[in-house]
Amino acid sequence: MRIVAVSTSSRKGEKKINQPQVTLVANHGVEGDIHADGTHRQLSLLAVEDIEYMRSMGADVHPGDFAENITTEGVELHTCPLGTRFMIGDDIELVLTQIGKECHMGCAIRQQVGDCIMPRRGVFCRVLKGGLVKPGDSFRISFRPQVLPTA
Repeated sequence: MRIVAVSTSSRKGEKKINQPQVTLVANHGVEGDIHADGTHRQLSLLAVEDIEYMRSMGADVHPGDFAENITTEGVELHTCPLGTRFMIGDDIELVLTQIGKECHMGCAIRQQVGDCIMPRRGVFCRVLKGGLVKPGDSFRISFRPQVLPTA
């Protein structure tokens, strides 16, 4: 499990631009990104496997195109329960706060492809402990809450 890409943007509703590295700021988000605001949606993540699925459907898409800050490999992010904690490298810690989102109709991906997987597959996290993140860094689940079955 690893980080495939790190991306930022200066405007909402647009693809993000891949960066050689980004700084995650605790309780804020990605330094220099338009979505960093201290809310529960400080950071967005999407699995490269989901991007590859969209490619298999004919879309010319790449990491950052779904406006995700971090593209991961090896974890089905959308299947993790809220409260799951992730580690990047040895020091950076995130907590999963939201799965999916409502996609606005002006979404560049929806206009290009006719669909956007971010509302179903993207996740949002709060940054508990920040630091420098770059492609190739390790990514892992450090805590997964037990989800009790409903009756």
